[in-house]
Amino acid sequence: MQIQDLLQFTIDNQGSDIHLIAGSPLSIRVNGLLSFPSGPQILNKEQVESLIFAILSKEQRLALEEQKEIDLAYQFNNQARFRISVYKQMESYAAAFRLIPDVIRGIDDLNLPKIFHSFSNYNQGLVLFTGPTGEGKSTSLAAIIDEINQQESRHILTIEDPVEFVYKSNKSIISQREVGKDTRAWQAALRSALRSDPDVVLVGEMRDFETISLTLTLAETGHLVFATLHTNTAAQTIDRIVDVFPSYQQAQIRQQLAAVLNAVVSQRLIPKIHGGRIAAVEIMINTPAISNLIREEKVFQIDSVIQTSAGAGMMLMENHLMDLLKQKIISRETALSRSFRPNELIRLLGP
Repeated sequence: MQIQDLLQFTIDNQGSDIHLIAGSPLSIRVNGLLSFPSGPQILNKEQVESLIFAILSKEQRLALEEQKEIDLAYQFNNQARFRISVYKQMESYAAAFRLIPDVIRGIDDLNLPKIFHSFSNYNQGLVLFTGPTGEGKSTSLAAIIDEINQQESRHILTIEDPVEFVYKSNKSIISQREVGKDTRAWQAALRSALRSDPDVVLVGEMRDFETISLTLTLAETGHLVFATLHTNTAAQTIDRIVDVFPSYQQAQIRQQLAAVLNAVVSQRLIPKIHGGRIAAVEIMINTPAISNLIREEKVFQIDSVIQTSAGAGMMLMENHLMDLLKQKIISRETALSRSFRPNELIRLLGP
């Protein structure tokens, strides 16, 4: 199978990921589960490298040989983009491909909570989407960014590694910068953003002390900033951001975060009973009560405030899982296995 055939096969079969690893069979993830379209046939080193190298430029090959890993985006036949991570394992190359659809689906098309529409109406501040890789954060953020693009006259700047969804300017103008290709590093791009006159900034990932610090500064200086972080609950997200800073700065950061944070969304993709997946989310809105908890270092009480603030648009993951259960979209077993707080879900389920 040629790489072009493999990419087309993945699109046709609604796959989300491809894994090419020497010593393992060809693997495609569909609805969150790995499948093996070629059966147990094992890929060898030469087959894997032939498939990978077919889409790498000379410069990318050189970078891969030097760094032992590389992230890139690949446009396929005006049908889709693939985010690709190539890396070395057991002295051979391997790759993971993530399918990025060319069509950006809207908030309602993705069955996301209605409060997501309000995120596009913020004028400034920070909105965080959290969760592991592969849980649909980029897709949800693309829906919000494109809603701004369709409805508002703003300058939208994205900083990504690599660029995933490609936006077509509508009412807004859009600058998309890829780390390593359009800018030297995350830190340089974030510093430059302050001089680029953006209204909205999408930061692909807050990954270390400096990127977190610069992202907070962007939000504090009057920009609307969207960013991702690999944490679970809203409370964990607050702790993670604060803990990145040295102890003598943490009180100041809590004050800064309490002032600039708009919302934290923790997202998971949950298998549906009849196939496919749906986003389940936990939503924290930075109300005065939440803001006080952040300032006073009482983050452990955030879950209780979320639980009693449905009127403000907040909900725990368990509440959304219950909604999906009542609609018979997901199974009880799936809900329990994906819950952040299984005991809370069991309480909601009742006897």
